[in-house]
Amino acid sequence: MSNSLRHPDILELARREGRVTVDGLAARFGVTHQTIRRDLTDLTVSGALQRVHGGAILPPGASNIEYQARRRLNAGAKAAIGRACAAHIPHRASVFLDIGTTSEAVARALSAHVGLMVVSNNLHVVDILQAHPDCEVIVTGGTLRRADMGLVGPQAVASIDGFRFDHAVLGCSALEGAGELMDFDAQEVQVGQALLRRSRQTTLIADHSKLQRSAPLRIASLEQVDRVITDHPLPEVMQQTCADAGTYFEIAAAERDT
Repeated sequence: MSNSLRHPDILELARREGRVTVDGLAARFGVTHQTIRRDLTDLTVSGALQRVHGGAILPPGASNIEYQARRRLNAGAKAAIGRACAAHIPHRASVFLDIGTTSEAVARALSAHVGLMVVSNNLHVVDILQAHPDCEVIVTGGTLRRADMGLVGPQAVASIDGFRFDHAVLGCSALEGAGELMDFDAQEVQVGQALLRRSRQTTLIADHSKLQRSAPLRIASLEQVDRVITDHPLPEVMQQTCADAGTYFEIAAAERDT
């Protein structure tokens, strides 16, 4: 893998974990420590990272700026996906909303629902739904990931295992191959796999940018979810996976300005 292809993944790992190390990156990408040091130097010169002993961190204040930028990225598509997803969730259902800006769009689209019980490890979702008094909101335990205000780790998984949700809405960092749901963070992978175990119906929400990325850790396959909602047609091989498994596929069209 060339350095130009490694850089986005290094930045994603730094965003999710708060810090990257030379040892960890060398093992992950199968390259030398010297190669990783050059990568980190390049990213530091560009202002994307700040070097520290043994690795690098995001520059001060960069986490919130980066998250706000991600929230604006494909905002219309995410809003459309949110509305489409909410349309499949009935009143008075128990729902889990995962980490991610598209999950926030689902939360906003649920504002007219009544009698919901929403469980989430996404503190942005909690903040959105606290304004709706007819929605019971439950926050999982877990370790706070400040970069996106998500809760992860064994406590988050244990919280999920205490429920049986009517609906779970989950995301991923990348969709690859014949329909592999991939991520960068092992703890977030464990949360996603717990949701698949503890939900009667699962919906994957993913805008088209997820089809243009790669990530190292597998959550599951499209075969294991009940529904996938995106804003762009899936590649034929993924559509075939959905057809073979009976996974419902929906394209949510963003509203056009008039």
